[in-house]
Amino acid sequence: MMYGQNAIVVNEFLGKSWSHIGPNSTQSLGVEVLKAHGVFPHDYWYWIGVGGLIGYVCLFTIIFTIALTFLRPLGKGKANVSEEPQSDLPPRGRLTTELINTENSQQLDQPVLKTETEGNITASTSRKRGMVLPFQPHSLTFDQMTYSIDMPQEMTNRGVLEDRLVLIKGVSGSFRPGILTALMGVTGAGKTTLMDVLAGRKTGGKIEGDLRISGYPKKQETFARVSGYCEQTDIHSPHVTVHESLIYSAWLRLPVEVDVDTRMMFVEQVMELVELNDLRQALVGLPGVNGLSTEQRKRLTIAVELVANPSIVFMDEPTSGLDARAAAIVMRAVRNTVDTGRTVVCTIHQPSIDIFESFDELLLLKRGGQEIYVGPLGTHSSLLIDYFQGIKGVSKIKDGYNPATWMMEVSCSAQEVALGVDFATLYKNSNLYERNKELIKELSTPASGSRDLYFPSKYPQSFATQFGACLWKQNLSYWRNPSYTAVNLLFTTIIALMIGTMFWNLGQNVKKRQDLMNVMGSMYVSVYFLGVKNSSAVQAVVAIERTISYRERAAGMYSALSHAFAQVVIEIPYLFVQATIYTILTYAMIGYDWTATKFLWQFFFMFFTLLYFTFYGMMVMAVSPNYPIASLIASTFYGLWNIFSGFLIPRTRIPIWWRWFYWVCPVAWTLYGSIVAQYGDVQNEIESGETVEEFLRSYMGFRHDFLGVAATVVVCFGVFFALVFAFSMKNINYLKR
Repeated sequence: MMYGQNAIVVNEFLGKSWSHIGPNSTQSLGVEVLKAHGVFPHDYWYWIGVGGLIGYVCLFTIIFTIALTFLRPLGKGKANVSEEPQSDLPPRGRLTTELINTENSQQLDQPVLKTETEGNITASTSRKRGMVLPFQPHSLTFDQMTYSIDMPQEMTNRGVLEDRLVLIKGVSGSFRPGILTALMGVTGAGKTTLMDVLAGRKTGGKIEGDLRISGYPKKQETFARVSGYCEQTDIHSPHVTVHESLIYSAWLRLPVEVDVDTRMMFVEQVMELVELNDLRQALVGLPGVNGLSTEQRKRLTIAVELVANPSIVFMDEPTSGLDARAAAIVMRAVRNTVDTGRTVVCTIHQPSIDIFESFDELLLLKRGGQEIYVGPLGTHSSLLIDYFQGIKGVSKIKDGYNPATWMMEVSCSAQEVALGVDFATLYKNSNLYERNKELIKELSTPASGSRDLYFPSKYPQSFATQFGACLWKQNLSYWRNPSYTAVNLLFTTIIALMIGTMFWNLGQNVKKRQDLMNVMGSMYVSVYFLGVKNSSAVQAVVAIERTISYRERAAGMYSALSHAFAQVVIEIPYLFVQATIYTILTYAMIGYDWTATKFLWQFFFMFFTLLYFTFYGMMVMAVSPNYPIASLIASTFYGLWNIFSGFLIPRTRIPIWWRWFYWVCPVAWTLYGSIVAQYGDVQNEIESGETVEEFLRSYMGFRHDFLGVAATVVVCFGVFFALVFAFSMKNINYLKR
């Protein structure tokens, strides 16, 4: 930058417009200006500057190339825990619904399922894996469910005349306690779409149909309290342990009536159920970078939902991306969950034979969102095989062939064309469809003595408890994130030492205008070095936390404001330490006036400047769809704040039509307050004959009696940015489903 700056000023000040020789001088005005500012005044420095810039471009390019060629990525830190499967994938658990005559029946027109009464369900559940917290089993029925969205513009441009695109077309079925249901179909059939519709996770589109929970119409605000949703992408806070993740989820999602001891005991039971005891102290980490493996994350995702004690659990492709052994471990955890008597539904893609046969029932969709099979699988998928082999023209399954693979092959669109059939129509004309409709009708009638779901509040815990839990997790996350917190403190210390030595003892040697401008320069550089660094660094942290908060808020864990305010508050102690380190080091080395009042004012403006820069970075991230756009928006305002800060161009020299921006520039108020607090009342004369106070008033427009106003405005900027951040987190959601 020195080479570039020198070349530019030499090019300008050695030009004709600056060649005039002033009175009592033998040098041109341009040369005098260059010497006054310590710049090399010879014209050959232009070419030296150009050469220096080209040389640095070549140097950086060479280093870049060498680094890409020879440097290797750092090793990934994983939770290396020896975990051997306790057993092979368990067989399908005993169902809470009885299979009647399925072993001997070869035709699906016989009664297959007999629903237990509510009492039998409870009894059956108690015979399974006992848990310290009881739960009320719930069934979920859906009849003629349809989901549509506005027709995409691309399809409209291709001549499609309909206004809406239907993704789910009249799907009906039921999910019952103690039964593990697979939701399958080819890519694009609508598996995850249907699950999102049933779970209430859609943020757009139109949903139609009859959806009931244990016979009562579903209400999303209450359904979220009795259900869990395991997303395909395992999103967790990276800097907390597995055990702490479960404590945090249970703290926010269990009812307020559950005492601490019971809650902790339930967490331990869930950890044992999902086989996470060996990983309890392992940090979660970032996917693909460090921490847990993919399979371990899947089990943590299941456990985080189970500690909410849900009755119904949705799992979106729990075995996606796993090898056979890891998938078997995850499915064992899923099976254990079903054995507690819960209603569990999984979307699944290309399962192995063992995994497929661990399911009890299947809901199969074809492309276009239409069901083509809804019913039990039977022993070794016998009922499913019998159904499809009963369709004329469908090829028989070979011995040892995967039923899931065979089923997808014989029911694909190409087979429909080859056979001249519509599998959705065949299913709706079958006896199986009629029995499913009867079962839906039966389960859609509330049991005698039951009552609809009701909760007195939207969230299980009060706002204060939500804030406390979020602050607890944020405290752990920040303390264990040295790449953010410790690096900020280290950077602050280094910058303080650099600026302190560069402006050594300058604070008490203000004898001319340039001395005062140099002191102002030290304050100006401090603000920009540390402020921009803080603002940029916090955006990456907020980007990760926002993604996590989307999942946690969708699960009904807390309100957006409690999470946002916790993230605001946790920054304050770290910024306090940062401001303390910087103020003490620079104050002593630059040699400002050692009075308590002036020291505290200097600390005050440094602390609140770091505060509003950090909150500004958080705010920009909250209103932006992603990190790159947030960086672009933030850097635009950094440049504007730089120009209108009052240092490069004093307020009195800014054109009147731009002066309004000076008053809304937070950096301008920081410089105003810092300089006035230190020098606004100094009566020492400088070389021009005026006092320091008079010079600041005439040249900079700074008045000492305006110090309180400057302090108030700086505080208000921090509060404003924090509030906008909080309400942006609450009202702006870039997660579209």
